[in-house]
Amino acid sequence: MRSIRGHGLRLALIDGARQVIADRDTLNRINVFPVADGDTGSNLAFTMSSVLSGALSRRVASVGELMRRVSEDAIDGGRGNSGAILAQFLASVASSLGDRVAVAPAQLGLAVRAGAKAAREAVADPREGTMLSVITAFAEALEHRDEVHDIRAWFAHALEVARKALAHTPQQLPVLLKAGVVDAGAQGFLDLLEGIAAFLGGASPSHGVPRFESTDPVLVSDHGDAANADLTHRWCTECLLLGDALDVGKLRAEVARLGASSVVVAGSPTRVRLHAHLDAPQMLFELAGRFGRVESTKADDMQAQARTAADATAVAVITDSSADLPDGVAEALNIHVVPLRLNFGEQDYLDKVGMSPAQFYRKLREQDVLPRTSQPPPGDFRRQFEFLLSHHPALVYVGVARAVSGTIQSAESAAQRSADGRSFIIDSANVAGGQALLAIAAAEAARRGDDAAAIVARLEALRPLTLTWAMTTDLSMAVRGGRLPAWSKRVVETLGLTPIARIKPSGKLGVVTGLLGRRHLPERFARYVAKRVDRSVRWRLIVGHCDAPSGGAQLLEQLRRMLDCQDAWLVETGPAIGAHAGPGTLVVSLQPVEA
Repeated sequence: MRSIRGHGLRLALIDGARQVIADRDTLNRINVFPVADGDTGSNLAFTMSSVLSGALSRRVASVGELMRRVSEDAIDGGRGNSGAILAQFLASVASSLGDRVAVAPAQLGLAVRAGAKAAREAVADPREGTMLSVITAFAEALEHRDEVHDIRAWFAHALEVARKALAHTPQQLPVLLKAGVVDAGAQGFLDLLEGIAAFLGGASPSHGVPRFESTDPVLVSDHGDAANADLTHRWCTECLLLGDALDVGKLRAEVARLGASSVVVAGSPTRVRLHAHLDAPQMLFELAGRFGRVESTKADDMQAQARTAADATAVAVITDSSADLPDGVAEALNIHVVPLRLNFGEQDYLDKVGMSPAQFYRKLREQDVLPRTSQPPPGDFRRQFEFLLSHHPALVYVGVARAVSGTIQSAESAAQRSADGRSFIIDSANVAGGQALLAIAAAEAARRGDDAAAIVARLEALRPLTLTWAMTTDLSMAVRGGRLPAWSKRVVETLGLTPIARIKPSGKLGVVTGLLGRRHLPERFARYVAKRVDRSVRWRLIVGHCDAPSGGAQLLEQLRRMLDCQDAWLVETGPAIGAHAGPGTLVVSLQPVEA
């Protein structure tokens, strides 16, 4: 009887991972369960890419060592419900194999059976007709062959059983039958098996979804139901949890008390991938923090993903949370947002996801420690870019000014990874409302049917015409953060000045003047701005306030009186400005309607 060794298993898994990645777009299109957000393919591709670029990129002689590394990379890089389930499956297979240098087929069958059991236990509400059903069917088929004389035939038999299990998933989940598809996560697991089989030479990858008859076969990407999907919770929330002896059972019970859905707790006593759907992502991160060290936090907006899955526009538009988009605009124009990272001492937050601007200013007043903002890692952009490009021919990212943040470099790094020329990165040379106005202009152009080149040209024309001023009544935050010397605060206070700054063409914010005294500041600030723009032009504007709603409302009212405004919004400015300028700051951004 032949044994399976590390080198051969590594090559087989490489082919399996590549097959999953190649089928990403199909998996996204057929994703209707548990949420029709069209991202299962992207999540599984991201998970397998982590394994492919990690454990599978290095030669390992031992089967046990190979699977340990594969499982760790899957846990670290796992994304989404399906990615977390697959990570738990691989982790349990690795644990069962231990330190074996080589493994007999029967031993591997037992390990796969243990993996299937652990994967099911990792899910708070396991359902038949999902990836779990196909994993179980495959595992049982492997285990029930005691004597294995031909590894190819042994694997091919189990693969055929898995194919039949996949084809049966619509009979187990009515939502699949109605949509005319098989389960996307289950198809992704079968893709992994098909790639392995292709390496073994016992089968050819199917490169698609198995056919079966349905009364109304319709792919989810071909209708608008996804946009109106019944999403119990908004955020697909995940993090990596590290510790010495993590109590996985207790963690799973605590997460269940949050009222979350699609809960998966996958991993080992030292490394856990935590996944859940809920409305307040920070609750999950803070709960996890009580058990160990939290890393790699992420929260994907499933409502936005569902809209994208049903959106027929050729170009997707994405920005970052530095942009102060008015309420409802992102939803109406399908603008995607990558959150910046926000830190108060040892506690990390996702900007405007884990902490709203109102919560930020409340914490700012209560805490002695200064907040810090940091750019999203390239992986955050890569995940979003891959998802959007699986549904759109191209995307345009409108980023915060390069001169004030390294965020745009993270986006460029992610775009370079794809190297297919479909990602267009635009430096807004702006922030807050100005960046938001440019993102809105891009989304409106995409709605009109403009291609990426036309949208980029439009943004380049609007960029120098999009103006932003800020007025702050207190320089304490700027001095505490080291952006201004302490003497400048004393001088300003002695002279009774209220500084006004402007975003320069370079994207840097510089003080341009000051208002004497503190009386009628919103009205005087409005007059200052109105004198420096063309009053014969029609404008759209965003007024932002840093925990100063009354002042913001007064400023907006005055500008409406002084200028011809097509659109005028009041927003609460986020930490991109507030962490440095502090509470009480008012921000005005304007853009001509016709340019």
